[in-house]
Amino acid sequence: MSAVAIPVAAPVTFKSRSAPFRVMPGFKLSLGFTIFYLSLIVLIPLSAVFLKTFTMTWDQFWGAVTSERVMASYRLTFGASLIGAFINAVFGFIVAWVLVRYQFPGKRIVDALVDLPFALPTAVAGITLTALYSSNGWFGTFLEGTLGLKVAFTPLGVVVALTFIGLPFVVRTVQPVLEDAERELEEAAASLGASALQTFVRVVFPTVLPSLMTGFALAFARATGEYGSVIFIAGNMPMVSEITPLFIITKLEQYDYAGATAIAVVMLLISFVLLLSINLLQAWARGKSGK
Repeated sequence: MSAVAIPVAAPVTFKSRSAPFRVMPGFKLSLGFTIFYLSLIVLIPLSAVFLKTFTMTWDQFWGAVTSERVMASYRLTFGASLIGAFINAVFGFIVAWVLVRYQFPGKRIVDALVDLPFALPTAVAGITLTALYSSNGWFGTFLEGTLGLKVAFTPLGVVVALTFIGLPFVVRTVQPVLEDAERELEEAAASLGASALQTFVRVVFPTVLPSLMTGFALAFARATGEYGSVIFIAGNMPMVSEITPLFIITKLEQYDYAGATAIAVVMLLISFVLLLSINLLQAWARGKSGK
């Protein structure tokens, strides 16, 4: 019998998993452009602020950033920003829940109104809020006459303005997560005997907590640097209703550039620490939820 030749398949080689894979060509060029753009827009301006501050001695810097008037502006700015962000976290979640879970007439109009603080110029928002909450305004007349509560030209007015401009950040951050949430988990919890409150606390809330904290952080960061919508309703009284961004503008008008940048550096550092803390809490919440 003649031998039959059996063809042998060529060995199959697999590409190493560690080999770099690029979806788009030109990675180095794109990375270089990204770093250049971020440096031009973010890093260089921030570096200029720090470099100008370094022209001061330590005693000058400390005196500029810890004066009694500046400390009062810190307390108002960061305190009102935290209060406004917390209010938005609570009621922004409710707004997002209603927009996602319910159908009602005028839903699209309400959904569009959420973005109004994004589109409205901040100065226009400040003038509008002042007109509404002043002593002779629609809301101000009722609040002062009935409750004895004065809003315009007080720290409470600052909280109102910062709450107004921060609401869209929470709603637009939480809304997509609620839309993608699996209703089957809620139905399974209900079928196992869980009450509506237990289902919300143990199933729904852990799912949206990371996005809710992200919205809180965005609303807080936006509020700390807000200027246009606050200066009209705040009254800008030193030691009472003067925010830190306004005090920085005052320093610039007095040609005290080093003093202005010193206060700006403190604002940057405090904001960075607070945002870092919130991001760490957000990462912890993601880890607890298993994502």
